[in-house]
Amino acid sequence: MNRRTALKQLAALGVLSSPIAGALAQQGGYTVLNPAQPTDDPARIEVIKFFHYGCPHCSNLAPLLHLWAKEQPADVLLRHVPVMWNNPQLEGLARLYYTAEVSGDIEALHDKVFVAVQQQKVPLHTEAGVRGWIAGKVADEKRFMDTYKSFGVQSMLQRGDQLSRAMRVNGVPTLAVDGKYITSSSMAGGHEGALRVVDQLIARIRSERRKG
Repeated sequence: MNRRTALKQLAALGVLSSPIAGALAQQGGYTVLNPAQPTDDPARIEVIKFFHYGCPHCSNLAPLLHLWAKEQPADVLLRHVPVMWNNPQLEGLARLYYTAEVSGDIEALHDKVFVAVQQQKVPLHTEAGVRGWIAGKVADEKRFMDTYKSFGVQSMLQRGDQLSRAMRVNGVPTLAVDGKYITSSSMAGGHEGALRVVDQLIARIRSERRKG
């Protein structure tokens, strides 16, 4: 499903996903991003998962990616960046993600948010929905909601949106490797295929760095 169709269905918060468009011609299950984008930690190989909580494919990829990340050496950094696409509902869900990340509750809440949004249809794109839902799920509910409305989280929202635009992310889940390469489950023939492509790209980058 492309981005336009997905956005039409966001009222139900049950959208499907699609591979990105743009970048250069697909080759071997990935595309080369031109221009390449800077990463947060140049000393490590950065892998970004672009996602949103209304995407079933994103939730299906999540446990596989979690296991994959646990097997990576210290030179690999996995980040999650929620997309917004100028949509208030996606922005609300992205705000919840960054709030949980800043508060230290992301591991406890991440999978539960997918279930709440997609299966239980909890309106977690709204402040009221989040306030009611986190009751009993976080240690300090007031601190969590203060973080939710903080300048720091707003800055993270803006930065994440800028990054998804710079990398031309038009569908999710999308995986970006070291700011240079883009792959997805659709491009690589499935979730496992996408992770194999990521492994290959990481090996390539390591080789290039040793030579460089």
